[in-house]
Parts: sequence; C-alpha cells; structure tokens
Amino acid sequence: MLIGFTAVIAQIVLMRELMVVFCGNEMSLGLMLASWLLWTAIGSSALGRLASRTSQPRRLMALLELLVALTFPLAIFLARASKGAFQSVPGEILGPGPMILTSLVVLSAFCLLSGGLFAVGSRLFAQETGTSTTAGTSNVYLLEALGSGLGGVLASLLLIRYLTSFQIAALLCLLNFSGAASLAIRSVPRRRAAGLALVGAFALLVLPFGCPWLEKMSLKRLWSGFELVAARNSVYGNLAVVQTEGTRSLFENGLAAFHVPDPAAAEEAVHFALLQHPAPKSLLLIGGGVNGSLSQALQHPSLERIDYVELDPAVLDLALEYFPAAWAALRADPRVHVHNTDGRLFLQTTNLRFDVLIVNLPEPQTAQLNRFYTLEFFREAASKLTPAGVFSFQLKASEDYISPDLAEFLRCIDNTLRQVFPEIVTIPGDTVHFFATAQAGSLTNDPQELIARLRARHIHTSYVREYYLPYRMMPDRMLDLESQIVPQVETRTNRDFAPIAYYFDVALWSTRFNAAYRRVFQTMARVRFGALATWLALALFGLVALLRWLPAAENRARASAGLCVAAMGFTLIGLEMLLLLAFQAIYGYVYQQLAIIIAGFMLGMTLGSRWGLRATAPATGPRDVRRLFCLQLLAALSPVLLYLLFDALAAIKSPATVFLASQILFPVLAVLCGLFGGYQFPVATRIFFSNSKDRARGPGTLYALDLAGACVGAVILSSYLVPVFGFRETAWLMAVVNLAPAVLAGLSALGKQAVPA
Repeated sequence: MLIGFTAVIAQIVLMRELMVVFCGNEMSLGLMLASWLLWTAIGSSALGRLASRTSQPRRLMALLELLVALTFPLAIFLARASKGAFQSVPGEILGPGPMILTSLVVLSAFCLLSGGLFAVGSRLFAQETGTSTTAGTSNVYLLEALGSGLGGVLASLLLIRYLTSFQIAALLCLLNFSGAASLAIRSVPRRRAAGLALVGAFALLVLPFGCPWLEKMSLKRLWSGFELVAARNSVYGNLAVVQTEGTRSLFENGLAAFHVPDPAAAEEAVHFALLQHPAPKSLLLIGGGVNGSLSQALQHPSLERIDYVELDPAVLDLALEYFPAAWAALRADPRVHVHNTDGRLFLQTTNLRFDVLIVNLPEPQTAQLNRFYTLEFFREAASKLTPAGVFSFQLKASEDYISPDLAEFLRCIDNTLRQVFPEIVTIPGDTVHFFATAQAGSLTNDPQELIARLRARHIHTSYVREYYLPYRMMPDRMLDLESQIVPQVETRTNRDFAPIAYYFDVALWSTRFNAAYRRVFQTMARVRFGALATWLALALFGLVALLRWLPAAENRARASAGLCVAAMGFTLIGLEMLLLLAFQAIYGYVYQQLAIIIAGFMLGMTLGSRWGLRATAPATGPRDVRRLFCLQLLAALSPVLLYLLFDALAAIKSPATVFLASQILFPVLAVLCGLFGGYQFPVATRIFFSNSKDRARGPGTLYALDLAGACVGAVILSSYLVPVFGFRETAWLMAVVNLAPAVLAGLSALGKQAVPA
C-alpha cells in the first residue's frame, strides 16, 4: 500500500512543481503525465524481469524503497533548477520541446524505481504468502489502488495546504525509510530502535533545518533573475510575489497574474466597459481586481455595488500583506463585496443582475480558463445582465499585425459571442477589448461619446484619456480588426464540451517557439473526425487479425489479455479526465469535490480489484476470458453513456440538482468507472499467467501495458481529442479503442470453449 501512497503524493507534488516551471496548461499536464507513466511502465517491465529471477526480493524491495525516498526530493530540486537550463530571459515561457525533455529528465529516476517497486512487491507478496505470481500481482494492484486513494485525499486536502514540497518529501522519506528498515531488519527490537532513530533524526534535523535550506536554495534557482519576496502554496496552485525595478508581480503557477503598479492595465480593464454604459450602478468583476482595477472602477460615481469574484483566497491574503496600500482601503469600502469562489459558480447561484459584467482573466490557455469564453458561459452572463447591460472581456493580440493563427483564434471567440449577443464592439490594440450587449443601440464606437462620459463623471486617469481613446478607436483600425476576425463558414463555436478555442490558443502559444509547431497543430486541427475514426478502427482490427494467427489458444488468450489491459489503461485515464473536465465545466472549479472524485475513482479500483480477486475460474480460464469480453464491451459503452449524462446535467440548473450531482452523482460515477477497471486487472492477470511458468514471465509486464495505455491516453486526450473534437467525438473514439480488444477477447473465448478443461 505504501507504493501507491508514495507514488500518488509524489505525482501531485511534482506535477505542481513542473506546472510552475512550464507556466503550464492541460497540454503540459498531459506531457508530464505521459512522462510519468512511460518511465513507470519501463521500470515495472525492466525490474519485473529482475524480480522474477531474484531469490531475495525482500532485500531488493528494501533497496528500492530507500532509493525512491532519496530520489523524490532530488526530483523536486531538479524541477526547480531546470528552468534556468532552457530559459535565456527571466520570465520566458518554455516551448513544447524543452517541456518534454525536462519532464523526461526530472521524472525518470523516481518513476523507474516506483514502477519497479510494483513488480518486486508482487514477487515478494507471492513468496511471503506462498501463492503464485498471478495472485501476488493482483493483490499488490489492489493494495496500490487503496494506497493511492488514501494518498490522493491526504495530499489534496491536507498536505499541500499546510506543508512545503520538501516537508512533504521529508515525511515520505521517513515512511519509506521505515518501510525499508522493517524489510531489512528481522529483529523486532532492532527494528523499533531503527524506527525511533529515524523519527528523531527527521524531527531534530531534517524538518527544522534541512527542509528550509533546500526550499530557499531551490526557490532561488527557480526565480533566477527576480528578487523573490514571498512564495506560498494554496489548494489551487503555487503563488509567488517577485520584485524587479520597483515593480512587484504576482505569479500563479509560474504565469504572471498582475503587476503593481501597472496603471495602464488597471485603467483599461474597467474604464472601457464602464464608459460603454450610460450610468452603471452595479458591476461584477471576475478576477484581476488586486492590481488596481477595483480602485479605478470605484471612481465612477454612479456605482452603488461592486461584486468581485476571486477564486483563490490566498491571492487576497498576499495582496493584503504585500500590496497593502490599495487593497486594505478597497476591502473597507462598503460598496465592494468580495466572493472567494469560481466565477461561473457565482453566476449560476446569484440572484443579482448587473449593469456591467467584466471578465478580467487571462486568455483560454487552459481548459479551466476556457470555461469563461464558451457559448454556455456567454449565455449565463447574458442572463445576469440588466436590459442594457454590458458584457466585456479582453484578449492579448497585436498592435499592428494580426497573424493567421491569431485571427483564427479571435474569429472563434467572436463567432461564439455573436450567437448570444446581437451587438458587439471591439477595440483593437495589443489587447483586444470585446463589448457585447443584448439591447441594440446600447454600445458606441464613437470615442468622443466616451470622452464626454469620462469628463462628466470627473474620473482622473493617466492613460484612458482624451488623447488615448481616439487613437485606440480610430475608425480605420476598428474596421480592419472587424474584417480580420469576422466569422467565416468554417469557424468553429467554442463550447464547454468542445473547447476548440483552448486548442487554438495552445497552437498560437506554440508558434512563438518554432514554426514547425504551427504546421503540426494546423495539420492536426484539419483532420476530420470520420477519417480519424476509420483509420483507427482499421489499425486496431488489423492488429486483432494478426494476433489471431498466434499458434496456440493460450497465446491468443494472453494476447487478448494484454491488449485489453492496455485499452483499459487508455479508457480509465480518459474516463477520469472526462469526469473532471465535465464537473469543472458544469459546476465550476470546486477543488474539494475534485479531490473526492479522484478518491472515488481509486476507491472503485480498490473494490473492483477485490471483487476480481474473489471471482474464481477453472484452470483453463474460459470463464475469465468471457468476463474479459464483457468488461471490454462495458468499457466501450461507458464513455458514450457518460457524455449523454453530462449533456443532460448541463441543461439542468436547479439548486437541488446541482447539489445532488456535485455531491453525490459525480463521486458515485467515479467509483463505478474505477470499479470495472479494477475488476479487469486480476481477471486479465489470471489469463496472462495461465499455464505458464511464473518465474519466466515478469510480474510487471501487465502493469507496464496498463501504464503504457494510460500514457498514450494522457497525451492524446488532453492535447488533441478533447480540445479539437470535444467530449462527444472523444467518447466515440474511446469506444472504438475498446471494441477491437473486445472482439479479440470474444474470439479467444470461443477458442477456449473448444479446448478441453
């Protein structure tokens, strides 16, 4: 159980560390997860062969636990130090190539050893209990799933809230050192003495002295080129306040959130939108209020109420501590109402209506941010506006030249916005500002009218002034922008369950580093779903035809078991991603609930493994092969059923339904998805090892196939299938992936029936 407990906590910590290095989105997460699964699969397979030959698995297990304990803090240090290896300028965002290389190097040692622990643990379990490798592998899989579930909950709800990364690493080192000592030392008194010595050393030396020293030294390397003022972990990510040349900046997960002072950005964020309304009384500002935007908005005399939504309360705590001059006064203003929640969740649950609604968030660089630029969100925003209400947001662009990639991205957003709001005005520049309203004639593109309102309200500004507005709103510039971003026939609509704008933004981001990335992304985006599904089906069923030529029925059954396990690994990672993204899209980013979903998934795998272990079959295994066939059919059907359920839930907005779905239905779905995946592994293990010599076949082989399938799924699903084709088409492709192994298992079951028991 310690294997899974250590691995999942280390995965959470290292993924968060690399997210800071990469300023990452879901594509970087997919690359990191793929690297993790790849190295773990290699370790399980390679060390599995060593485990099958060793006569001392206990000693080998103890050695691997010691090495795993030591490589975890080393991986944290390497992750933070890696940024300087590729970053030529402080604050530069790394490209996809350096991301892949960094992930592979940083995660290699820990994941190789962690994967090997599974294989060696299976061998040790079989030896200690006097059972076969089949039973050992299945039981260790069950215990690993249980440990992963416990570790995921503990890390998400406790460890990352209150401890630094090196403090978490120290606790895991202590646990693994103790586990290694219990394996290597037979004598109970000596084992207890070793445990007490380890606890004393960590309590007196490592935690009070070693961890702070490593934290300080590694953070200095991470933020090389900046003066680090403060760093803090929250449940939503890593926050850092840095200072350079008199300006303080807040970084969230390595990405600049805002700078103080930055009067130009603060003024543009709110004044353009508020001036579009003749007399705004209520304002909803989602994100980005700490940099001075709120204080600028409060200059409008007609405003009676400002609701400011900020997801992470730690951002406001840092603002009060390190930007006190402005933020303390704002919190004391009775017109300002601060809400620490997700912006969409606030919109769905509030009964208020607003004259102006401003989304002051970064571009849709992640699937989470993309939720604020979709058709569904625009409809929610429109429903909370007063009749002449103004909706506004801004996107990074270019002052003089709109590239084809940028134009395609902006067209997608503009096309989505026009399906909800009949009147839209855009202001060009380095930042393109979008304004939309449901009431025709409410918006103006005349800068003189905005200047008149600015003067009438006696607003004091440094940038949004008489000379600035006519320049930004020159008629020829505005017409040129409109002509370049006007939707075309092939322009896609950005939706919650088809987040194509996120993909366009990732493609746009990648072209900054290498022109080849642009060609790759464009080619991938042009692939038609029907052609992709056809070629995938032909390839998989061609593989099934080849495997049917294997000489013996037992070999065909083992081939079907291996292929089914790989397909299930792909499916399980896909189902987990669909559950998390759907929950996020429908109900908002509620971190505690997401942790419960992950824990439910691992609980389902644990229950399924236990159930599969108790399901006995004859020696030749025809019943197990039939079970495998039924499980693959269920795996093919499950993503399609999930999508249909998500689509139905998204249309229901009643508070009772929201509560039942978020608190009960999604955790239950997670348990059910993990259940049949966990059940399959022991069933496939019995088939794979039937009528074979256990020592001749590595116990980590099936586990490696499971991880390899999950590795492929992590990359393809996160970076391509979901953003380009959406949930529905992704669900159908996942079904195709499982139908081919199901056919092979069904044919093997028929062959098994012909073999005498």
